[in-house]
Amino acid sequence: MAKKIHLNALWKQFISKGYVFLLVVLLGVQLPDVATGQSAQRMVINVDQSEEVINKHIYGHFAEHLGRGIYDGLWREDDEGNFHIRQDIVDALKAIQIPNIRWPGGCFADYYFWEYGIGPVEERPSIINVLWGGVVDNNAVGTHEFMELVDALETEPIIVGNVGSGTVQEMARWWEYMTHPGPGSMADLRKENGREDPWNVHYWGVGNESWGCGGHMRPQFYADLYKQFATFLHPMGDSEPFRIAAGAAGDDYEWTEVLMREAGHMMEGLDLHHYTITGSWETKKGEALDFTEAEYVELMEGAQFFDELLYRHKSIMDVYDPEKRVWLIVGEWGTWHEPLEGTNPGFLHQQNALRDALTASVSFDMFHRHLDRVKMANIAQTVNVLQAMILTDEDQMILTPTYHVFEFYTVHHDADYLSFYLDAGEYVYDDIVLEAVTATASRNDDGVHVTMTNVDPHESRRIEIDLRGDEFRQVSGRILTADALNAHNTFEQPDVVSPQTFNGARFSDGKLVVDLPAKSLIVLKLR
Repeated sequence: MAKKIHLNALWKQFISKGYVFLLVVLLGVQLPDVATGQSAQRMVINVDQSEEVINKHIYGHFAEHLGRGIYDGLWREDDEGNFHIRQDIVDALKAIQIPNIRWPGGCFADYYFWEYGIGPVEERPSIINVLWGGVVDNNAVGTHEFMELVDALETEPIIVGNVGSGTVQEMARWWEYMTHPGPGSMADLRKENGREDPWNVHYWGVGNESWGCGGHMRPQFYADLYKQFATFLHPMGDSEPFRIAAGAAGDDYEWTEVLMREAGHMMEGLDLHHYTITGSWETKKGEALDFTEAEYVELMEGAQFFDELLYRHKSIMDVYDPEKRVWLIVGEWGTWHEPLEGTNPGFLHQQNALRDALTASVSFDMFHRHLDRVKMANIAQTVNVLQAMILTDEDQMILTPTYHVFEFYTVHHDADYLSFYLDAGEYVYDDIVLEAVTATASRNDDGVHVTMTNVDPHESRRIEIDLRGDEFRQVSGRILTADALNAHNTFEQPDVVSPQTFNGARFSDGKLVVDLPAKSLIVLKLR
């Protein structure tokens, strides 16, 4: 976690005793710019040195049968009781180039029987969603409907199979139903249900949160169960299974140790889950809009903790997989607040403020620090649930501040991650010290792009950037910020938090100087 020191008191002692100059000489401390009131911080970007490629799958999404995420979210019911994919949502998600979408859960995956969701809709059995609000799910959205959404989004599916309450046979048959060209009983059944060709499915989760809602298993038990289920996922047609094991909850490093030791040779991905406010479903997680600075700091601390968390899980994985063949996947992440008042608490419907957006951008920057192992992530969730991209109310739709973060970061999809040094500065609250600025720099065919987040809600930051290895003469940018951390978009005012032109970057004396406002995210394009 973040270091904790009483920095303000220490600084005042140095000033009062006249030790400032000595401190500068000995420690190389960057002093505040007294004339502007801003901290002058340094960044060096080696634009000709690429360390890794930023895998586009890090910007993945998640749609669970939970609340209004599927029904009355991605799908709307017409007057005849039929469900249709919402084209406005499809258009919005295509605009942020969503690379994948995970389904049907989440915890729901280990309660889901896929054969209930195929065939004529009117003949499909209904189930009670005992996890999320106790509502009836009539299985109107099943395999075929979900894959129609995947096609409409021009994205890739991540299917999560049922280990907790299902059988090896059920999962193997589902994989065959989706991927085998035929002839064969499952391929024939798929064709009877209107799909002649198999789907090109690649990513397959073998259970979800098996340490918790997926069965409350010990890692040793799940490792054996995983190997059993994974054995029966064979290559079929053009589909090679990319098998994803249920990984740890947050800092449960023992789970990763056991899974990698016992089953690492049979997996291609390990699925870590971490929300910025940890705890059980019953944990009070604070309000989405009515919060204190201390609660804001708690979220930022949770986002920056990803750096340590990923490093420690990676270190364990490196022992058993030094070639880094197995992906570390952050399969669920994001903010989790108290449900919006007046809604079903089991629907996990929450508002989405500037605070959430900054949490997302900081999290991305942490993921990028570990690109050698982190190749995929899925925010929870896409529509109307938790840290959603989109909120709907009947025919209305609004984009959340977090949506705009994903749009800013499209410049990094499959781009070369550039080597850089950043004097991040410090945002101090009580005895908690956080990095004030986080960043990502990348290069693609369109040029060099830099995203920067200032988590300090009070103080702007001046960043002086040395661009080494190439020359640039023009810079343009956009910014996401607002007057308050709890600023958010509503159906009455949908653009309170939305991208604006950023004019705070300029070239001066061979450097790129950026005046980064408090509580803001920017994206720069260099030419």
